[in-house]
Parts: sequence; structure tokens; C-alpha cells
Amino acid sequence: MHLSEIAQQNPEKPAYIMAASGETVTYAALEAGSNQIANLFRSLGLHRGDHIAILLENHPLFLQICVAAQRAGLYFTAISYRLQSDEVEYIVKDCGAKVFITSIDRRAVVEPLLDKLEGLERFFMLDGVIAGCDALEAAIESQSTEVIADESIGTSMLYSSGTTGRPKGVYRALPEGVWGAEDPSAMFQALYGAGPDSIYLTPAPLYHAAPLAFTMGFLLGGMTCIVMEHFEALAALSAIETYKVTHSQWVPTMFIRMLKLDEADRTQFDLSSLKCAIHAAAPCPVPIKEQMIEWWGPIIYEYYAGSEGNGFVAINSEEWLAHKGSVGRGLTAVLHICDESGEEVGVGESGTIYFEGGGDFEYHNDAEKTAESRHAKGWSTLGDVGYLDADGYLYLTDRKSFMIISGGVNIYPQETENLLVTHPKVMDVAVFGVPNDEFGEEVKAVVQPKDWSDAGPELAEELIEFCRDNISHIKCPKSIDFEAELPRHPTGKLYKRLLKDRYWAEHGKAI
Repeated sequence: MHLSEIAQQNPEKPAYIMAASGETVTYAALEAGSNQIANLFRSLGLHRGDHIAILLENHPLFLQICVAAQRAGLYFTAISYRLQSDEVEYIVKDCGAKVFITSIDRRAVVEPLLDKLEGLERFFMLDGVIAGCDALEAAIESQSTEVIADESIGTSMLYSSGTTGRPKGVYRALPEGVWGAEDPSAMFQALYGAGPDSIYLTPAPLYHAAPLAFTMGFLLGGMTCIVMEHFEALAALSAIETYKVTHSQWVPTMFIRMLKLDEADRTQFDLSSLKCAIHAAAPCPVPIKEQMIEWWGPIIYEYYAGSEGNGFVAINSEEWLAHKGSVGRGLTAVLHICDESGEEVGVGESGTIYFEGGGDFEYHNDAEKTAESRHAKGWSTLGDVGYLDADGYLYLTDRKSFMIISGGVNIYPQETENLLVTHPKVMDVAVFGVPNDEFGEEVKAVVQPKDWSDAGPELAEELIEFCRDNISHIKCPKSIDFEAELPRHPTGKLYKRLLKDRYWAEHGKAI
């Protein structure tokens, strides 16, 4: 159903609510506001296929801007608010944005860019302005609330989080057809039982692919979305109770943070409204998922996919309990596991995961990276490693780029990380390879302790012994360092590159 029809039928229904402030945007307000912004884009000379860039926190206008861009047939690139000036500059220039929208909250990052983004036609800011920017609120006010005459379907062009190198823009051709003709929530209805009365909680940043796509899907399907300004474990549980949330999406780090709360704190909330908790973005340690199913019941759903949109793998709680550790079976593509030469390997053997028939994409302005993602048979990969069991269920081993080669042996650190994070004194952990003169690399762990006062040689030794008691010794860290907080993306991905670079730079080598 077209947004205009939803707004006409249910004008006062909340489209989305900001969880902490309670600020509510109704469907009537979403329809009017997104039309005004779409008309603004047209008044600036933007046409189908043009690009805009958005650098915002989870702001009350974030979703209206995205809906406006989508109904105006534009590409919209949402940028991580954690990036620094040079990284933002690279993305804005690389995507070819004609309009850049940010907020006064991002002033320190964007002010150095005012003279560097020559290709921009307009630079807008919310909640205040600095010299060289225009107030978006004032620009919107003068625009019509009527639907633009040439609505078409726009889409996001998002960039990878850059955990293993320069962010890559994922480019797909604009969809054909009439905007609003198809129900964007159809997949959520089929897989997760969503319906008109569903209430969806997004605890993650909206600039990331999954939170943005799911929130937009629920929103344009006529459901109410609850948007957390920032994730905090207790606040998330409170939001479920307060807003009677039925559907939600998480990353394993969020599960871990909630499970590590004191039991009295985490069990004080009424979570009975929750019918579906979806998670993705990173492998979930088996013990963590077991605890979540025990706590919330068999309502945990997992999927494996990427911004590239080349495949979708899914699993429910019942399937997972029979195939613990799996991320599911392919729903939109055929899965192939291949060795270094591109040959398919047998059941249970690890290799690069390829998708066949799941959708086409390319990396914007990077033909070499696009070619690297393709198999000779035309299949595509996200660069992850895994294996299939006899029933066709996929298990992730790790990212190929994170592999440690020690004395000629390939070691994937994900298993070690999954074990260490279950230790009661560990809040977060990163495992990677550091230089070793004899073996090339050795296994290093950097741990964020639950209590900083525990950090030191005794805890390091305790954790090493914990690993040696549970996994092969070759996978165990040879040494452990401690950090007060690891550089983890709000979506759960770890900026392991930032940690790893430090150790290799100290050794006088480049990675």
C-alpha cells in the first residue's frame, strides 16, 4: 500500500517513536514531511538516479529524509556518525552526492570539510547551522506537502563499515516500477509473522544497512517503529516493556551486554509482548544463543546476508537447536563452498562462501574489488569462510581477511573469540594475528574486562588456561592485552584492523 493511503486510513497512528524522548511522528506527519523533502530535492534540481549523503545520529528526521529520497528515485548514502572528517570526505566524494545533510551534533567532523566538497550543490544542517551550511528545517517549511508528480523507486547505496580496509560502496541498479506499488514488509510477514499491529524496535544506528532496511520495511508496511537514540542494555529491555514491542533486531554484542547485566536488573521487565527477535551482523557464540533462547523462548531468528544483497540465509530457533552454530539455509540463492582454486569442496569442509542467483551488485568505482568478489561461474562472495553440513545448513568460520597463518597452519580467530566472551570476567574480546619471527604470526587476544580492576597478568593467565581447557592449543592466544573498551561498531562489527595495525606497526611491518 502506498504511504499516502496508509496516512489517509490511519493518520494518527504512530509511524515511529523515538524511544528515549517519546517524540512521536504519525503517519500523517511522515507523509507530509517526506513529501516536503521530496519536493525540496526536486526544487534543487535532483532527478532520478542522483545521490544524496546523510551524516546523522538516530535523529527524528532521519527516516523522513530516507523516505523522501526513496520516493524521489534517488540514491541515498547514510554515513556512520563514528567516522572522522577524512573518511566522511572520501565517502561523500566517492558516491557523487549532490546534497549533503548533517546535524549540528556532527559539527566537529563536517566543519573541516566545508571547502573540500566541491561537487556538492547544497550543504544542509539540522538543529543549528555553521557558516557555509543552510538550515534544513527552514528549507523544508516552504515546500508543498503534495506528492511529487514523478515519484519512482530510489534505494540506498551504503558503504561497508571499513573493518578490513577502505569502505566500499555497494551499487545496485535502481528498481523499476511505481513507488508504493509493492509491500516492502512482505518478507517480514512471511519470515517473522509481522502484521498491521506489529511494533518493531531498532536498537542500532539507522545508517547501517540492516537496521535501515528493516526499519524502512516495517515503516512503509504501515507498522509502528521504536527507534533507540543509542543502545544501552537496560534501556533496550525497558523499551520492549514500555512500547509493547513485538519484533526487534539485534547483534550478538547486544545479547552479550544484556546477559551480563545483574540478574535482578535484566529480569525486572515484562517482555511477554516480544514475538520475534532477529539477529545478524556477526556470528553468535553458541552458549550465548542458548542462553537467549532459554531466556526469551524459541523466538530467536537469525540470518546471514550483506549490504550487497546477493543472498539471504535464515534459521529459526527450532532449526538452530537441531543445528547449533548454523546461520541457516539459503532462501534467495544457492550456496557453494569453494577452495582457493575455485573448486567446490565436500560437506563439512571449509572454504569461501559463494552465492548463486541471489542478486547482482558492484562496488562503486572499484572494478578490481568487484572482480575479486566473483567466481569464474559468475557467483559472488562477501569474503566470508564457512562450510555446509549434510542438511545444507551453513556455518560461518570467519572472514577470510582475519585468518591467522602460524607456522603454515590456518587459524580462524572467531572460535577463540566466541569462547573467551563466555568467560564471566570478559565483556568483549578481539583475537588476531601478530608478528612472530619464527612462525610468521601468533595468536593475540585483546580483552575488555567486565571489571577493569581485574585487568593484569593473573587474569591473562586465567583466560589462556580457559582457552587451553576448551579448544585446540594452536588456536589459543599466546598472550593477552587489556583495553578499557574495544573499537566496536554500534552494529556489532569489530574494527579489528585498528587493533591489528598497532601491533604490526610496532614491529616495523605493514600488513
